[in-house]
Order: sequence, then structure tokens, then C-alpha cells
Amino acid sequence: MTSDRRTPVGSRRWRNWGGNQEAMSADVFAPGSVDDVAALVKQAAGSGRRIKAVGSGHSFTAIAAAEDQRLQLHRLASPVAISQKDHLVTVQAGMPLYALNTLLAAQGMALPNLGDIDAQTVAGAVSTGTHGTGVGYSTLASCVEAVTLVTGSGAVERITADSPLFPAARLGLGALGIMTEVTLRCVDAFTLLADERPMVLADVLAGLDEFLAANRHVEFYWYPYTNRAQLKRNNVAPDDDRPLSAFRGWLDDELLANTALHGACLVGRAVPAAVPAINAVAARALTARTYTARSDRVFCTPRRVRFTEMEYEIPREAMPEVLAALPRIIDDLPFQVQFPVEVRFTGPDDVWMSHGYGRESAYIAVHQFRGRPYEPYFRAVEQVCAPLGGRPHWGKMHYRDAASLRAAYPKFDDFLAARDRLDPERTFTNPYLDRVLGA
Repeated sequence: MTSDRRTPVGSRRWRNWGGNQEAMSADVFAPGSVDDVAALVKQAAGSGRRIKAVGSGHSFTAIAAAEDQRLQLHRLASPVAISQKDHLVTVQAGMPLYALNTLLAAQGMALPNLGDIDAQTVAGAVSTGTHGTGVGYSTLASCVEAVTLVTGSGAVERITADSPLFPAARLGLGALGIMTEVTLRCVDAFTLLADERPMVLADVLAGLDEFLAANRHVEFYWYPYTNRAQLKRNNVAPDDDRPLSAFRGWLDDELLANTALHGACLVGRAVPAAVPAINAVAARALTARTYTARSDRVFCTPRRVRFTEMEYEIPREAMPEVLAALPRIIDDLPFQVQFPVEVRFTGPDDVWMSHGYGRESAYIAVHQFRGRPYEPYFRAVEQVCAPLGGRPHWGKMHYRDAASLRAAYPKFDDFLAARDRLDPERTFTNPYLDRVLGA
């Protein structure tokens, strides 16, 4: 085992990106190899301790909180194997998505779809159900072709598509083992033509079926206290012939989407009564833009304004009912909502714990500025989504437990059986997993 696997003194305190979760670990390690991970797990299991791997902290739930032993996988962040012929790329679990995107681009490849940030580690993204938008696509876990896990006994197990454990291991919530390597099926690199424009919300909803049928990727944002929305459509383009100017990119993605938004949130926090007016000004200030860029540069945008988020997957046909309830929910809150509501769409997959398992999905994401109250808002949205068969995003805030989630996931008990096989002593559990999967 390498001698420098332990992280520097003073790093036992962990806090997530949103600032709403923290933990003080008894021990913190930074393993440099799969063998190091296996030895640490064996040691933990042999002494009855708990051990968790932590990525970049972009989950808003406590799924990664480790109050006993914590593994930080940043030293496991290298490519392992690249097959351009088969479009298969194997990387170590700690590689951030932004590094993976750069690696793939250099090889003439890309992931077929991505979420809107790229700060997560590969293991963290696939293990929590990270997704983008597009009815022909589902979670990032659906791109997984194989994973290598260190199981609860410290054994190193490679799980491929011919294993009965594969539908569980692709999206394992960190409950099945420490993921050390991931093999992803990629596609040829492609350019996207992005079309982003402000619209009246009613017009977005009236044309939604047509938008979804005619475009590869569709999403929209609704601004609370207004009737305004922003519609985003992305489609493959033959050439990167309409790049954004450096100034327009800075203006839209840095000044307006980050600096100005942060300033508006600070004003709204100081003067809550001003929030509806601020939202109205922000919605009216939106301008249309059309541009081309490398796919990951369109999918992913910088997020420097910190927030807390809940996101619910619901059957696509239930989306109008949820959207109709949101203005009433927001108007009844004892505080103001400063962030727009994000709505995305995916197709079905066969990953057992995927939010989109077996159905066409709409995702409703609600946010609050960091440090602002959010629980009454999130609970009210959950109370609308849950009876509709809604499934909470594993990396976003929610209040569900194992009893209620079992009814939402047809393969819930099959997943628990896989957990019993791979981690019978619950070496990898924590209070969050005890709540959502059962102790």
C-alpha cells in the first residue's frame, strides 16, 4: 500500500458544494491505486467500521457524507483504456467530467448527452443518476458498459453487461461498493447548434410536443412571479460555423448568468419584497441567441452562484399538473423564490435505480439561493410529485424513505438483493442510505 494514501491533517471536515451538507470524518484517505482502495476497505470491514468515497460534492443530499472513514478519489483520475474503434473509454472513478470531455474531444469522441455542469467525478455522476435532456436519451449511467467495484469484503470485482448485477451496479448510489473504474460507450465527436430564446410560458407549453419531436435536446426555464420562460433547443450541426464571440460568451455566461445573478440574489435576500420585480426584470432582459460549439461546451455551463436544489422525475404526461401547481405553491410560501424552475425531458432506460426506469420522463428542478430557506418549498413540490409516481433525483434534496421509494421503483427489491450480495455487512452505508434503502 502506498505510504501517502492519507490526506493532509486538517481535512477531516467535509462540506458539499451547495453548503447544505457537512460531515466530520474520523479518518480521511486519498488512495493512489485500486489495491490501496481494496486494502482500506478490508481494513474497515475487518474492524466493523464504515467507509465512503466522496467525489466533488455536487450532490445536495447527504449521499456522500462520511462520519467514519472517507476516501477521496482525486488520485484515481487517469484514463485506463481507450478504444476508438469500439467507442469505449475506461477511466478511473475520480476523473472529473470536464477532464473526461477534454480527453474524449482529443480522441474525436464525446458522450452522447450531458447535464448542465461538468464538475462531478465520473463515479459520482453515474452513481447518482446525473442526466441531461432529450427524449432519445436517459441518465449518464445508461452509457456505462462496465464498472470495477471494491466490494464490502475488499474484493475487486469487474461487473459487465453479462452479469446479473449489472443493472444495479451501473447506478449504485455508493451502496454496493467503491467504484474505481468505469467503462463508457461514447459516440463520434459532434457539434451542436444551440437556439435559446425568451418566450411566454403558455407558448412554450402549447408547442412543447412539437418542440420535443423536432429537436434532439429541449429544456426550458420558468421565472416565478412571471409568465415568462426561456426555451433551449440543441441539435447536431455539420459545422462549427456560428461560434459565440468572446464578448457575447462573457456577457451571457459570466456577467449575466453568474455575476448579475449573484448580485440580484444578494439584493433579494436583503429585500425579499423586491424578488418578484427582480425576476420580472431578469426574464424581460433575456435575449435570443443562436450559436454552434463542441457538444460538451453547449451542454455544460459555468455555475458560480451557489444554491440548494431539489429535482423530481415524473411521468412526462404528469408535467402539466405539476407546473400548474407551482405558482400556487410559490405564492403561499412565507419567503420568496429567487431562482427559475428548470424543466427537462428524457426517455426510458433499464437501469434499476434510474429515475427514468421504464418510462418517458419530465424533470422538474426547483432551487433556492444558498443560505435562503427552502424546506417548505421543496416539501410542497414533493407533495405534488410523489402521488404522481414521482422519483426524486438521488443527488438532489428530498424527504422520501425506503417504504415510499419501494413503490416508485419496480426493481427496488432486486437492487437490495444486489446490495446484500456485494455489501452484506453494510460497510458502505451512512444515514442517508439507511433512510432511502433501509437500515
